[in-house]
Amino acid sequence: MEKSPQHTYDRYIKALMDIGQAITSELFLEDLFKLIVMVTARVTGVEICSLWLVDETENPPVIRLKATQAIDREYVKDRVLRMHEGVVGYVASTQRPLVIDNVLANERFKEKEMAAKLGLVSMVGVPLMGREDKVMGVLNCFTAKPHVFSETDINMLTAVASQAAVAIHNTELIIRTRVIEQELKSRKVIERAKEILMHRRQMSGEDAYRWIQKRSMDTRKSMQDVAEAIVLSDEL
Repeated sequence: MEKSPQHTYDRYIKALMDIGQAITSELFLEDLFKLIVMVTARVTGVEICSLWLVDETENPPVIRLKATQAIDREYVKDRVLRMHEGVVGYVASTQRPLVIDNVLANERFKEKEMAAKLGLVSMVGVPLMGREDKVMGVLNCFTAKPHVFSETDINMLTAVASQAAVAIHNTELIIRTRVIEQELKSRKVIERAKEILMHRRQMSGEDAYRWIQKRSMDTRKSMQDVAEAIVLSDEL
């Protein structure tokens, strides 16, 4: 991990560029999460990098492990923490970076058995800040040897986390927009199919909808597929 300041700086800039490029790519969220931890681990040279995101669908909100480049199943299994629980919860709730020289000797770090098994020693956690200074998650980096994370390290990691937050936010917007567009397209074709059935079979709008719905269930196809077939047959 000992590199010249310029070399370290160049690697972090490359990381920002890699994550920034993902904003305009066709990556799915899961792929984006993996890219973030892999790029961060590569530029920092840490043993494990993990990405946690706040889940506001739960009440109260929780924070979930979304990705890590670690291959140990003990670390990657589904894990959920409360917003004030452990190191991750502390970073998320205070919205400030946290450095721990030795996780095995730190009271706030709760997973000492796992850390001992994986040989983890030092760590740094930085928050992913979204719009309006709202915390989106936490990016954690663990080393396998004692390591002092410098102020430069923390600032660079914070920059990577900020870029990651932008990439995640924009990808979520893209996905949400596509879902809305698909729903609108589906509604339009179903409405058109209803009109055709109402005209052909002298059905009411409600009966036509139920016909499409039943056909969908019987054929195990989506209502949109059934509706598109009706529209196509009418055009022919």
